[in-house]
Amino acid sequence: MPFGRAEFLDVFGAYNNTLWPAAVALWAATAWLVLSYFGSSRPPNRAISALLAVHWAWAAVAYHAAYFTRINPAAWLFAALFLIQAAIFVWVGVVQGELRFSAGWSRWDRAGTALVAYGLAYPALTLVAGLTFPRMPSFGVPCPTALVTIGLLLMAEQPSWRVAAVPIAWSAVGGSAALLLGMHADLVLAVAGALLVVLLSTRRAVARTPAHVRLSSGRAGGRT
Repeated sequence: MPFGRAEFLDVFGAYNNTLWPAAVALWAATAWLVLSYFGSSRPPNRAISALLAVHWAWAAVAYHAAYFTRINPAAWLFAALFLIQAAIFVWVGVVQGELRFSAGWSRWDRAGTALVAYGLAYPALTLVAGLTFPRMPSFGVPCPTALVTIGLLLMAEQPSWRVAAVPIAWSAVGGSAALLLGMHADLVLAVAGALLVVLLSTRRAVARTPAHVRLSSGRAGGRT
């Protein structure tokens, strides 16, 4: 890495000192929509996709482009990928309405719920880990964005590699900070990405299985 832990935390310090009101507002909007999601039998699918698009666009511009580029030239590439991910959520989830979320309680729903809760608790967890404000990851930065996103995609009825590729890639990039920079709250990020890969791979395998085989095994339809 072209930077160390001190420089990395300085970036968060600059971000938080300037943009903390927006980060708080984004956290509140996310928490409100998540509560609305779990409190409704008909999840607000397009609203969730729109919020995820805002998350990724915000992290692209307000974090990567505005601050992270100061210590890492690769942040320009990250910003571009995050903007592409935001556009994917707008097109697939908002315009086409193809991204639908489940209100069930399968094992994938429970895992997704835990990751969303972890993403919302992320700023507090970084404080528990020994960091101090403002030199700490708060909200609206890439890792909690990826955690909340992957959690919601685990609860989606038909997630695809198209919407999941960038979050999975970031789970590997961001998860490396847990080891290289001592950002212990990011350890869960690598696990989250692995879970999403397993889910997508499993569903692809099921989709390729002949219908009569799925019926005979009693697995036709439904979430497991």
